[in-house]
Amino acid sequence: MKQSEFKKRRQALMKQIGQGNIAIVASADALIRNRDVHYRFRQDSDFFYLTGFNEADALAVFIPGRKQGEYVLFCREFDPTKAIWEGAHAGLEGAIRDFAADDAFPIDDLDEILPGMLENKGKVFYPMGKNSDLDHKLLDWINHIRKQSRSGVTAPGELVSLEHIVHEMRLFKSAEEIKLMRRAADISAQAHMRAMQFCQPGVYEYQVEAELLQVMMQQGLREVAYPSIVAAGKNACVLHYTENNDKLRKGDLLLIDAGAECECYAADITRTFPVSGKFSEPQRLLYQLVLDAQQAALAEIAPGVPWNKAHEASVVVLTKGLVELGLLKGRVNKLIKDEKYKQFYMHRIGHWLGMDVHDVGDYKIKDEWRLLEPGMVLTVEPGLYVAADCETVDKQWRGIGIRIEDDVLVTADGHEILTAAVPKTVDAIEALMRRT
Repeated sequence: MKQSEFKKRRQALMKQIGQGNIAIVASADALIRNRDVHYRFRQDSDFFYLTGFNEADALAVFIPGRKQGEYVLFCREFDPTKAIWEGAHAGLEGAIRDFAADDAFPIDDLDEILPGMLENKGKVFYPMGKNSDLDHKLLDWINHIRKQSRSGVTAPGELVSLEHIVHEMRLFKSAEEIKLMRRAADISAQAHMRAMQFCQPGVYEYQVEAELLQVMMQQGLREVAYPSIVAAGKNACVLHYTENNDKLRKGDLLLIDAGAECECYAADITRTFPVSGKFSEPQRLLYQLVLDAQQAALAEIAPGVPWNKAHEASVVVLTKGLVELGLLKGRVNKLIKDEKYKQFYMHRIGHWLGMDVHDVGDYKIKDEWRLLEPGMVLTVEPGLYVAADCETVDKQWRGIGIRIEDDVLVTADGHEILTAAVPKTVDAIEALMRRT
């Protein structure tokens, strides 16, 4: 992503902060996996959103109106020996040259320099409670300034949540962000189609997962947006199943929930299809019901429509269908009111999507479901899950888990399905699997 995109975000943030105030946000920590081996580093989403800086041990400071420069980056100094062992890192010069910081200081000098930047500021905007070390340091810096009150220096009088501003900004995707999300969606779609073609009785869930990862990694997307779910048979009734170690059996369905990450932007796709390439009659009936529910939900995705309308539409279709198929008994309206459908459909229709797979942004404003607006991206993912030991339904339905999920961009005149390339009708899925 171009540095101009990050600069635009910083300017928007500082405009909302206002002169006389300051904002700080820390990078993610480098986490140890075991002994002296680290997990692969993934930057804090808010920090990356504002800086594009992809290193640990860094802190960004934003001071609207500061004459010496409004954007200050504290980071590691360049270490030639470290570069030999671990690769390139920006250093102070790179922070200014490559990441457009107005000024840069060593992270080891944070305690000596940052308190001076806090002096005479009214408010401090920062992610409260997210980083306990930063919480303690900030209080120490403020208390240090208070001790200098006789010299005419004042300490900030108010701490304000930075997330309230940044997360609202992140909710609306720019053209550059949508470009990255399209790439993540396109490659994830290819991975799902490859999994459909590879699938057959006798292979293991982890072998299907390997096919997904191969497609993603061969095209340069080395990170998944979340642990892949590859759930065969009754495993699909576990919503966040990630063991992925069971064998695929003839007659079962396979549910795959997987997506790639492109420059910190996520895709999130779920498809459910028959291991043997053809739906049984009970599987087809439940699958078509979930697909009908998704279509009803998608019809509600447009500017000005409350967030919850899509979920409500899916509940009506699913509950009515469950009654018609005999899995529920009673009047549809009463069953919905009593939430009886939750025995089989226990989650909501979707979530915001962006830098985090369950992305930031309020779903309600002043206790009212917020209205959808152009630039928002969300998932639409109804499902039905009939546990293998569910004795209230006929045996033909037991052990069937189905979810269909797409990534949807709200546009000026409706919506666009970013993941539409992956087949999801019964006929299209069976046709793709026949071509293997």
